[in-house]
Amino acid sequence: MEWLRETQWLWWIAGALVLGLIEIASLDLVFFMLAVAAVAAAVAAGLDQSITVQVLTFVATAALLLAVLRPVALRKIKPEGEGDRTNADALVGRTAVVLQEVTDRTGLVKLTGEEWTARTAPGTVLAVDQTVQVVRIEGATAVVESTAAASAESASTDAQRPDHDASGNHTAGNHTAGNHPGNHAPDPDSR
Repeated sequence: MEWLRETQWLWWIAGALVLGLIEIASLDLVFFMLAVAAVAAAVAAGLDQSITVQVLTFVATAALLLAVLRPVALRKIKPEGEGDRTNADALVGRTAVVLQEVTDRTGLVKLTGEEWTARTAPGTVLAVDQTVQVVRIEGATAVVESTAAASAESASTDAQRPDHDASGNHTAGNHTAGNHPGNHAPDPDSR
């Protein structure tokens, strides 16, 4: 039993190595924090502390690292936010040109230099050479709509805003041409 007491620090180091290997597979920083805690427990074992102190060192270090260091590290490694869109997500919002009439069942568009099968909303037909906008990607099919429809949708959104009129013009503060505060017509009596 004496050899077990003398090699406790080796068991903690072995545990740290195993946890490190698991971290390499998971990449979520949980097992890395546990591996560092196991190294701290190995240090306690190397200082001839009891197994109770070693376990408490492991638990306290792991809790501290998981609660404090891991969130900070994750923010640095994986910043929040949308980030750059890639793959199919990067195509949403792009324009394409209709190569073959697009309906809700068939169609073909040229998108980023490549031919894509395309579909549109039921009851809508998009003619050849028409410019369209990609609404979403479903598998290998681009769901598109007319750029005129996309513009009309944007204008209707602007018209619903209280600082825009029905034509989408900015009207904040009800300022019209020639009727800005400070632009008063000269008072005929002030001459």
